[in-house]
Amino acid sequence: MTQVDQVDTAPRPRRGVELVLLLLALIIGVGAKFLVAVTMEEPITPSYYVATGVFAAVALAFHVVLRLRAKYADPFVLPIVVTLNGLGIAMIHRLDLSSGAAPVEPRQLLWTAVSAIAAMVLLWMLRDHRRLRQLTYISLVVSLILLVLPLIPGLGMSVNGARIWVNLGFASFQPAEIGKITLAVFFAGFLANSRDLILLAGRRIGPMQLPRVRDLGPLFIAWILAIGVLVVQNDLGNSIMFFGLFMATLYVATSRLSWILIGLALVAVGGVLAVVTVPHVGQRVDVWLHAFDPEIYNREFGGSLQIVQGLFGLANGGLAGTGLGGGMPNRVPLANSDMIFASFGEELGMVGLGAILMLYLLLFSRFMRAGLGTRDAFGKLLAVGFAMVLVLQVFVVLGGITRVIPMTGLATPFLAAGGSALLANWLIVAVVLLVSHAARRPIVVGPMVNATGETAAGTESPDRQAPAHAAPRPAADADDADAETRRRETPRETPTDDAAGGAR
Repeated sequence: MTQVDQVDTAPRPRRGVELVLLLLALIIGVGAKFLVAVTMEEPITPSYYVATGVFAAVALAFHVVLRLRAKYADPFVLPIVVTLNGLGIAMIHRLDLSSGAAPVEPRQLLWTAVSAIAAMVLLWMLRDHRRLRQLTYISLVVSLILLVLPLIPGLGMSVNGARIWVNLGFASFQPAEIGKITLAVFFAGFLANSRDLILLAGRRIGPMQLPRVRDLGPLFIAWILAIGVLVVQNDLGNSIMFFGLFMATLYVATSRLSWILIGLALVAVGGVLAVVTVPHVGQRVDVWLHAFDPEIYNREFGGSLQIVQGLFGLANGGLAGTGLGGGMPNRVPLANSDMIFASFGEELGMVGLGAILMLYLLLFSRFMRAGLGTRDAFGKLLAVGFAMVLVLQVFVVLGGITRVIPMTGLATPFLAAGGSALLANWLIVAVVLLVSHAARRPIVVGPMVNATGETAAGTESPDRQAPAHAAPRPAADADDADAETRRRETPRETPTDDAAGGAR
């Protein structure tokens, strides 16, 4: 292959594709909000144009930062996120118009701007996701502090039976949302460092290789952490997410089914103990199993009215929905946060809700692609862990609304009202885009490239200059890199190789 052919196969940044899709995402999000105003006969005031300008400015500024700092990042992630965020703002505005209470949409727009700016700052300052590996155990300490904060008297506060909030005076905040990021960093760093030890052979039972008893420590620690969050904070949703995050990263690191089976056994044991010993969890399970019981439905607190009304809303939407502004989603308690999926299902129908779920599926696939494409183990585990955080949140929320599992109270990523979850999810997007940039950017390949050295993750030192004879090469999986290295290290009958061989 000639040098010209190698240059032609180098990956392109594709920021132009991102810009086109980003404009389409803005049209969808902003158009939905204007459509709500038209349907509900709400006058379009200058505040509409101000909000549109702020939202568009933030999205386009993020695009510019990607062009400058991570131009090879995945071009589909940002448009998908902006679409979901825009649709969420539009639905929250629609619910504000029919609620009669203080509007939530301006605060959601403010949190969107703050979250996106924080993600841009992270992109600009971090530049290389591998630096987070140095914070592996610091991340664990930070995670524990964040989980303990709601338990501090005078600082923590209980909402709907769960003690997961802290009162900052000017606003409330949910530390566990940031905790899922720090825990993902810890799990990825720990498993990347300890993978060889965990893979040591244990007892074999049939086709399954069980781990050694001494290596089960991390799994039990993660289980105890999840149970602690459940018992102390009455937080079923985050308990499921934390343990699911660890199990997913553990399986990706080891590829052993035995870990999954042991984890599922621990989940079953923990679930039974929680139902028996934790009243809040037992109440959630009771509501899940007997939602249409009149006694449970008419409870003043902790009843099934929210779930049943959400199911009626989904049924009212049918296949095509009532149209934005044409339904009655405001009859469902917490329609703009916990039950926002039911609100979309009623007004956009099964078709519209299916389209939103497809956006989540695409976002999940892009996260996974970023993880599988990068060369370093830490980046793989981190991106896959964040992908699992995304899909677990969607599953837990949608499963609770449709009575597949008990209601948990997690926030729907990018759609639901709430600044804590929005900030955490935008920061996750920033880190995954850095991993994607490392996976897709071209790397310098010379006659004696070291596939396990500085450029193994697809990112080189900014000060390094490419040799004149080297050609850019797209980042690939580690196995492909090793094969390419062996091929290039094979001695060739050229004057350059002879001279190099003589020098050696």
